[in-house]
Amino acid sequence: MLQLKPLDPAFPIQRQMSIPASPVVLVNVFTVDAKDVDALLKAWEADANWMKQQPGYISTQLHRAVGQSTTFLNYAIWESTEHFRAAFAHPDFRARLGAYPDSAVAAPHLFQKIGVTNLCTA
Repeated sequence: MLQLKPLDPAFPIQRQMSIPASPVVLVNVFTVDAKDVDALLKAWEADANWMKQQPGYISTQLHRAVGQSTTFLNYAIWESTEHFRAAFAHPDFRARLGAYPDSAVAAPHLFQKIGVTNLCTA
């Protein structure tokens, strides 16, 4: 089963989900034992396909660290924290966490775009 750990212990995702924001970007860093990479990818793919059907879902992308690393980064864009919270708390999704290998650890966190003059648009 997937273990969840906060990316920022002072402000875990459970607390973030209670704050109205729109849109939001989920950044989720996964680590897994090398022997469990295929199982992680299979479980993530099933989750992503389920999330894709949920209201407020916009897009997702999975990345693997360069080299022999078994660290993965997923980011997903949602219309709002409300939409993400509904999907994350859904019993069907919660049941899916059991499909992840026991060595898998996820550190999810929500972000919003910010503007930086001449660099980034808000």
